[in-house]
Amino acid sequence: MKKLWSYALMAALSVTVLTGCKTSTSASSDTSAATVEAASEAANDEAASKEDTSSENTSPETDASREETSAAVSDTENSEENDNENEDDIEIEAVDQNGAQIRIGSLKGPTSMGLVFLMEMSENGKTANDYEFTMVTAADELLPKVISGELDMALLPANVASVLYNRMDGAISVIDINTLGVLYAVTADDSIQSIADLKGRTVYMTGKGTTPDYVFRYLLSENGLSDSDLTLEYKSEPTEVAALLQQEDGAVGVLPQPFVTAACAQNKDLKTPLDLTAEWDKTQKSSSSPSRMVTGVTVVRNDFLEKEPEAVKIFLSEHEKSAAYTKEQTQKAAELVVKTGIIEKAPIAELALPKCNITCITGTQMKDALSGYLQVLYDQDPKSVGGELPGDEFYYLP
Repeated sequence: MKKLWSYALMAALSVTVLTGCKTSTSASSDTSAATVEAASEAANDEAASKEDTSSENTSPETDASREETSAAVSDTENSEENDNENEDDIEIEAVDQNGAQIRIGSLKGPTSMGLVFLMEMSENGKTANDYEFTMVTAADELLPKVISGELDMALLPANVASVLYNRMDGAISVIDINTLGVLYAVTADDSIQSIADLKGRTVYMTGKGTTPDYVFRYLLSENGLSDSDLTLEYKSEPTEVAALLQQEDGAVGVLPQPFVTAACAQNKDLKTPLDLTAEWDKTQKSSSSPSRMVTGVTVVRNDFLEKEPEAVKIFLSEHEKSAAYTKEQTQKAAELVVKTGIIEKAPIAELALPKCNITCITGTQMKDALSGYLQVLYDQDPKSVGGELPGDEFYYLP
């Protein structure tokens, strides 16, 4: 029975939050370029035929899955309840909603979770801009809408934004980082306390030649190791890695959230000794312009930016408050996540929110963080960022 509800938890999480996390971290370099190319063709077709390019949503959870998942996370809900009750609300001032209309696309996952408070405020007429939100399950549903001008802004995987920038001949700018890294090393072996401790071990992960693979190899190199110092074994899905962690004593896996949470719920002996985002930050301590491990960014079409520069500045201010709300009002934000249909159960959302590294980083800090991250990807495979690194004009510095 314990295994049954554990697998139910994993399944429930994977059909909800993972859509955004997985899309952001596991698109291969070839797939990213092909996706943008296909999006460009789709945009051209859409202009001629006005065909609907939307896809179906993922299947909902079964009733049994929902019940087991709710039980699995109830302890977390109770433990955080008191803290949330004592927190003051973050409010965006009520204003006349007479600003520009902004059409925003995002993924059904962490990027949209960072927008839920803004969505709520917009619905209640408490934002300066008039927002129209489109939420989809895959990046390739957003790209044709950006290319065609159907969307003014989009929240995309960081490397996909670079690929799109190159494909559109620089017609978009990145205005903020909305999600940092979501990768963790997971194991029951207490001897694993650093990257160096992985020497001689077998590490299970997904996606050879994808962004998680590039990130992990970079961290190995920065810690004096190479892939010849350990065995990297790739699986097709995070669920396969999670299953191995359950079956093999001392196994080590690299997983994204929310699979980390699911795996640890399945096996109470599992721990997360290595947060790869934190490990990345350690490599940047001596840098005068440190990069960050980036999952998602927000881009804007340059024609909209030139037409409505004040509206873009207002969006950044309101997006920052919305991202902060997910951290400081986690329980209430979880309710909004459920309301917007990103996750069906508030306890699941409440458990996932603090671990998805939702943020809003802008300006020079954004440029330093993102440009260094893209450089790491480029050094391993130029195609992963669209063949060449974006120039300075890619970065919006108000």
